[in-house]
Amino acid sequence: MKKYLVYLLLVFILPINGNAQIKATSGNLPKDATVDVSIVDAKTGTILTNEIIVFRSSVNKLEYQGLSDSTGKFSLHLPTGAKYEIFILGFSDSTSYNVLDIPVLKENQFMKKAINVDIQFEAPKSFVLDNCTFETGKATLKEEAYRVLDELAEYLKRKDDEKIEVGGHTDNVGKAESNMLLSTNRANTVMTYLLTKGISPDRVTSKGYGMTMPIEDNTSTEGRAMNRRTEVKIL
Repeated sequence: MKKYLVYLLLVFILPINGNAQIKATSGNLPKDATVDVSIVDAKTGTILTNEIIVFRSSVNKLEYQGLSDSTGKFSLHLPTGAKYEIFILGFSDSTSYNVLDIPVLKENQFMKKAINVDIQFEAPKSFVLDNCTFETGKATLKEEAYRVLDELAEYLKRKDDEKIEVGGHTDNVGKAESNMLLSTNRANTVMTYLLTKGISPDRVTSKGYGMTMPIEDNTSTEGRAMNRRTEVKIL
């Protein structure tokens, strides 16, 4: 999974002395650990709903995931005796930030209490739609763009409390007025496509920025390609 760095804080509260309980017989003892997860915004403390959090085992690379509910919480069971890298899934990528170590239990032990994983997370406020391409000089989508736009529509259906702005951007080739119009038309095309996929009109706006907000130097071919982009801003 692609990774990027954001500000966050993760707190583990692990069962310690007295929470692993000894039994005389071990035939029916559970060998999984209950993990209670909560997630809030790092700046505001606001509960974050519909966030997918993945635990990847270091033992066999198996992934276990949960979806935060209306209270920003969920629970899951993880096999003991493994380290788990934890990811928060975003749109088409993920944030990796810490590891949860669940110790090996002896044959006659089990985890008496749940492990609390409290996450304070500051999600990205914008992202670029890679491969959202158009025909040269036009607002007509190329075939490869439909896949990423379908993924965006599914993301918005899961994050049904989010509203977005679709921003169109160009490089500095050509007249400013023409680029502003082109970027506006391209942003409108993306917005219209999302509406056809069932996204409510009150959740999506569009705006053209033309050449006014470059993210790279327009003096190189690579820089101009980066500046020709469709960007999603979380409102």
